[in-house]
Amino acid sequence: MFTHLKELIVVLAIAGPVFLLAKPVALRFSLESDFVRRRNLWLLLTIIGFLSPSFWWYALVATPMILWARRKDSNPIALYLFLLHVVPPVSVNIPVIVINRLFDIDNYRLLSFCILIPIAWGLRHSRNRDRNVGFRAMDRWLIAYGAVQVALFVPPDLPHQVILHDSLTNALRRLFLFIVDVYVLYFSVSRSCANKRAIVDAEASFCVSCVVMALVGFFETSRHWLLYSGLALSWNRHDLTFVLAYLLRGASLRAQASAGHAIALAYLLAIALGFWLYLRSRETFKPAKLSVAAVLLLGLLATYSRGPWLGAALIYMAFIALRRRVFSRSLLYGTILAFMFAAVMLSPLGNTVINALPITSWRSGADFIYRQRLAERTYELVRAHPWFGDQLAMLKMEDLRQGQGIIDLVNTYAGIALLNGLVGLTLFLGFIFTGLYRAFRAARIAIPIDPDLGLLGISLVACILGTLFIIADTSLILGIQKLFYVLAGLAAAYANLSRPSDTPVVSHPIITPSRVSH
Repeated sequence: MFTHLKELIVVLAIAGPVFLLAKPVALRFSLESDFVRRRNLWLLLTIIGFLSPSFWWYALVATPMILWARRKDSNPIALYLFLLHVVPPVSVNIPVIVINRLFDIDNYRLLSFCILIPIAWGLRHSRNRDRNVGFRAMDRWLIAYGAVQVALFVPPDLPHQVILHDSLTNALRRLFLFIVDVYVLYFSVSRSCANKRAIVDAEASFCVSCVVMALVGFFETSRHWLLYSGLALSWNRHDLTFVLAYLLRGASLRAQASAGHAIALAYLLAIALGFWLYLRSRETFKPAKLSVAAVLLLGLLATYSRGPWLGAALIYMAFIALRRRVFSRSLLYGTILAFMFAAVMLSPLGNTVINALPITSWRSGADFIYRQRLAERTYELVRAHPWFGDQLAMLKMEDLRQGQGIIDLVNTYAGIALLNGLVGLTLFLGFIFTGLYRAFRAARIAIPIDPDLGLLGISLVACILGTLFIIADTSLILGIQKLFYVLAGLAAAYANLSRPSDTPVVSHPIITPSRVSH
């Protein structure tokens, strides 16, 4: 039980000072009682996780604690984001005796059962049921996308090319997991965050947890030691793609903290930076403004993930451009630069320019060749099955299985088009672009009336734009998937706030140090 005591001590030594220093900042956005409860629960669950010999021991102790915290918390969505990566997302199979397999469970689904599903159930039976439960445009896009996924059976990627056949039980399992993993998350966030205070509280809670992960990630890279890998190995020794995640970039270890993968951690930190761009505007203590951003950037660099690096830069540039209301001018300049860049690429100077770019210095390496072959094969298969995809595509790409034992599609859009066709991809993009457009329109309306509310919307729009860029270079897995639907839910919630004129600039009183009990 105490084999991971050394790692636990290091994690607590990092998290303790972070929570102590972050408290005065967090209390500007969250209630003191909520912050203290979330912090204490995070510390307790971390201790329980490291001392538990299996996930089931952890779940047995954690479940009643999470249920209790949800009932006490004034904003359970903020609690959900605070605990989203308190332990790594290690999947274990639920043991059953009647059927061969039920489904896997991890910390994501545990939080869904303990926090999200009770929220959705409560909203359905609230007094404002018609306002909270009625289907909206984004709901229709998402439900249609889920229906395509349920109807089209993609066999699991099993060794020795074993192909399982579909059944009614499998279809019901896919429907249940889509509701638990996706729709309940979007529904709870979009309906529960019904005012500006709730959205700001959720963003602040996520930032606090990400600051801890950023420092853990920096420690991992600097000491070449993954603090959560031993815990993952003790919970699931058969998930080799997860527990053997010592990924290197040159001689440097790519940090992953409790996110499950370096790219997932980098994406989470990039979104936290996007949230902080808004939150820092309400923070008056200048050292806090700089230190939070510096820590998040430090953790982001420790992941050595190019896509999220560029995504974070895009989030910052989009935020600056939209905040200064120079979107149309930026779009014009961006279009001109795109045409100039395309002209250069088509000219004899194209190869020289590409070789000079630092982000493409790996173009002649194995990674570039693999991605090139993968793109060519994906294009061929999508052309052959354009509308609803080819559910046996993974079997036809067996020669592209890499050293980790997987076929890494690396592009979310290509993966959806490959397995669910252009119909599935259209529904997926229709869902997120509807949220993006509605949030952008609401922010444009709010800026001249309530600049603070408008800035909140701009940060959400910037984060969604960065996400759409990042997922073009990675699959929609782990925390990337969760934050994608959280952002969509926050965009829907923001777009459905009361009229800006009815929303005060500071919807939650700022708690000064004199009002904080020590």
